[in-house]
Amino acid sequence: MAKRDAIFPAGRQALYEINSYSAAIRSGDLLFVSGQVGSRDDGSPEPVFEKQVQLAFDNLSAVLKSAGCTFDDVVDVTTFHTNPAAQWEAFNAVRMKEIGEPPYPNWTAVGVNWLAGFDFEIKVIARLPQST
Repeated sequence: MAKRDAIFPAGRQALYEINSYSAAIRSGDLLFVSGQVGSRDDGSPEPVFEKQVQLAFDNLSAVLKSAGCTFDDVVDVTTFHTNPAAQWEAFNAVRMKEIGEPPYPNWTAVGVNWLAGFDFEIKVIARLPQST
């Protein structure tokens, strides 16, 4: 088996080492991005939900950029929400700002009861640009 081709954004590798996972794995022409949360610089959850969602998207963007991708390259999205009905409006405001114009990637939203102190998490699969 070939060794995993791990991708890490600048400045956040310690977070992944502490928790023993990779930010993303490149496999062929696909990039599998681990769930990104809205953590502050010290790793703690941002307490304001909309800001937490924005930070999660910012962290996702940094991982994508480190692999030469943008959100335009994303083909599959899964989001995890601790209270989807109450959080949807705030989440959707950030989501629509970040995802750009149609056609949109496919998307699955999942209600969960635990995210290690966070209220939102996003993971994606992206197709790597041809030049990568």
